[in-house]
Amino acid sequence: MPGMMAERFLPRFLRGPEGMLVLMACAMSVSLYGWFTLLNNFVVERAAFTGREIGFLQSIREIPGFLSFLAIFLLPYFREQNLAFLSLAMLGIGTAATGFFPTEIALYLTTFTMSLGFHYYETMNQSLTLQLVPKSETPLHLARQLKASSIGTLGIFIVIILCFDEKALVALQDLLGLPLVFTGFSLGFEPLYLIAGTFTLAVAIFCKACYPYFESREIQHKKLFLRRRYWLYYALTFMGGARRQIFMVFAGFLMVEKFGYDVTTITLLYLVNLIANIWIAPYIGRFIQLLGERKALILEYVGLIAIFAGYAVVDDHRMAAGLYILDHLFFAFAIAIKTYFQKIADPKDIASTAGVSFTINHIAAVGIPAVFGFIWINNPGTVFYIGSAMAMVSLVLALLVPRHPGPGQETTLASPGLAVQPAD
Repeated sequence: MPGMMAERFLPRFLRGPEGMLVLMACAMSVSLYGWFTLLNNFVVERAAFTGREIGFLQSIREIPGFLSFLAIFLLPYFREQNLAFLSLAMLGIGTAATGFFPTEIALYLTTFTMSLGFHYYETMNQSLTLQLVPKSETPLHLARQLKASSIGTLGIFIVIILCFDEKALVALQDLLGLPLVFTGFSLGFEPLYLIAGTFTLAVAIFCKACYPYFESREIQHKKLFLRRRYWLYYALTFMGGARRQIFMVFAGFLMVEKFGYDVTTITLLYLVNLIANIWIAPYIGRFIQLLGERKALILEYVGLIAIFAGYAVVDDHRMAAGLYILDHLFFAFAIAIKTYFQKIADPKDIASTAGVSFTINHIAAVGIPAVFGFIWINNPGTVFYIGSAMAMVSLVLALLVPRHPGPGQETTLASPGLAVQPAD
C-alpha cells in the first residue's frame, strides 16, 4: 500500500503530506531551472532563434500562468493530489523533450507543456499546502519548501557547470581563486535536459506510488468566484507579481548591460543566491511564525523601496551584486501572503482561490516587460524608481493587514467582531 511504502522507503522528515510537498518542490526546481539555464544558448545554437522567436516563446510560457484559474474545472475529475502529480510529470516530460526537438514549432509545444505542468503544479501545491499543513506550522513548512527548491536548483546548476562547458568551469574556478581541480566534460543539451526532466518525472511517479491520499478537512468549492472580503489578498498578490517581473526581467539585465557581467559571473551570483536561500529561508519562516504576517510584509516592502531605488543610482558592480542578492532573499517573505490568506479564508475556498490568485499574479507578466522595456530604452533608472513606487503601494497595503488576521478580520478596516458573510 502507498502509506506503507512511504514508511518503509522514506526518512522520517519526508513522510506525511509535509514531506511529500517538500520532495515535489525540490523536483519542480530541477526541471524548471534546468530548462531556464540552458534555454537561451539552446534556442540560438540549435534552433537559430532571433529576438522575435524568443519573445514569442516567452509569451507562450506565460499563457498557462495567466490561465491557472482553469485548474478548478479539472477538480471534479481529478483529486488535487493526483492533479499535482500529473502536473509535475508534465513539467518533467516537457523539459526532458526540449533538447530533442530544436525547431520553432516543436519548442513552442514543449515550452507550453513544461509551463502548463509548472503552473498547474504550483496552483495545486499552494492549495494542498494551505489545506494539509496546520496554520501554526505553515510559515516554517513553506520555508522548508523554499529551501528544498533552492537545493534542487543548486543541484542542477552544479550538474550543468560540471557537464556542459569545460571552459565555463575553468573560468568559474579562476574567478573564485580556486586551484584548477575540475576540468569537466561536455554532455551537450540533450542529455542535460533529459536528466533534469527525467528526475522530475521519476519523483512524480514515486510520490504517486509511495504516498497515500491525504484527505483535506473540508470539501473544496469547485467553481470560480471572487470574494469581496479577500480583496486585500488579491491586491497583495497582484503587486507581488509586478515586483517579480521587475526582478526577473530588469535586475539581471542591469547586471549585464551596465556592469558587464558575463555568463560565469551571473551563474556565480545565482549560486550565492541559492546558498543564501538554503540557510536563511528557515529563519524567515520562523520570523513570520513568531511576529506575524503584518510585520514580515512591512519589512519586505520597506526593504524593496530601498533596493529598487538603489538599482536606479548604483554605479559600483559590487554594490549592485549586493542589492541583487538582497532582492532575491526578500522573495522568501512572500510566504507571509500565503499564510495571511490561510488565516482569513473559508477552508472550502482554498482550491478555487489558489487558481484565481495565480492568474492575478500573472496579470503583470503580460504588460510590464513590454511597457517597461520602452521606458528602459530612454532611462533605465526610471524603471527602478517606478518599482520603488510600486513597493510603496505594497507597503500601504501591508499596513492594512491586521496583527491577528482571521475570518471577519481580513483588514484593519474591518470592524471588530464583524461576522463573516455567507459564501456567494
